[in-house]
Amino acid sequence: MIQRRKTRQIRIGKLSVGNESPISVQSMSNIPASETEKCVAQAIEMEKAGCDIFRFAVPAKENAKIFYLAKENGVKMPLVADIHFDYKIALECAEAGADKIRINPGNIGDDSKIREVVRVCRKKGIPIRIGVNSGSLEKELLAKYGYPSPEALAESALNHARLLEKFDFYDTVISIKSSDVKNMIEANRILAAKCDYPLHIGVTEAGTPENGLLKSSVGIGSLLCDGIGDTVRVSLTAQPSEEIKAAKKILKAVGYCENGINVISCPTCGRTGINLIGLVNEFESRIGEIKSARKLTVALMGCAVNGPGEAREADIGIAGGNGEAVLIKKGVIVRKVKEDRIIDELIDEINRI
Repeated sequence: MIQRRKTRQIRIGKLSVGNESPISVQSMSNIPASETEKCVAQAIEMEKAGCDIFRFAVPAKENAKIFYLAKENGVKMPLVADIHFDYKIALECAEAGADKIRINPGNIGDDSKIREVVRVCRKKGIPIRIGVNSGSLEKELLAKYGYPSPEALAESALNHARLLEKFDFYDTVISIKSSDVKNMIEANRILAAKCDYPLHIGVTEAGTPENGLLKSSVGIGSLLCDGIGDTVRVSLTAQPSEEIKAAKKILKAVGYCENGINVISCPTCGRTGINLIGLVNEFESRIGEIKSARKLTVALMGCAVNGPGEAREADIGIAGGNGEAVLIKKGVIVRKVKEDRIIDELIDEINRI
């Protein structure tokens, strides 16, 4: 059992983030906010796909209406306004129904502008997410550390948090992101040790679905195994729905999913007595047929050496032989199954659990 870091608990709309709240999955619209109807439609689809928090880049005050329209069209997940440079856009989004404001205090302007954003957010119960990115680090910190080092990123985040604290605002989520996986991990570890704010974690500009999932699995997964991270985004050069799928895979691998199917399968070797690769692909393609909402570990093993032992450790599984397999449930062999019936009978048995 991973011991999660103790943090403040922040309310974002109807969702709780931090402390013992479930780790939430985020993504961001890739449609210009000026195309309001398309943005709202995308938000609806993302909510159906399992997105917990969705963000819009809002470059102009007139785009703020997107939050009102999304809520009017039934979007219930929290919506975040991503603001840069113009603090008045943040004020407009808060009035229009944004559930969280994402800013980099360093590019919003002088203290009077930050104070005004804080005033409105406090009045409406809207949290602020501080976003620090290795690509936009302050010049003085670059001069001090020589490059966007983990120490520089953490110091930047803490400085921004103190700026909000200066105006007695603590309803804050902090995000440090970098395209350098190792720097991102270390920066968040430093930050986690120095504050109790919830942390939004991710590897920025991670790349294509294949490479991005690999980098994010290392970066996000390492921190989650440390108990660090309260909400995540897998940043991919792909449609936002792919980010949700990737994030859920990472959470499942670490053991944070409260339900769903966790598949374990052997890599195959010369002892494999069934077409295990084909069977695993078939099973994963048919997971939608499984009715159980419980968290279950399903083992598909290819031979009689390690297979039965591994399958006994799962909730249910099969261990292959010559053209057949034994079906094992809670450590007990239930029956033998012919190869052409393995997946059918496995799914039937899972649905009886």
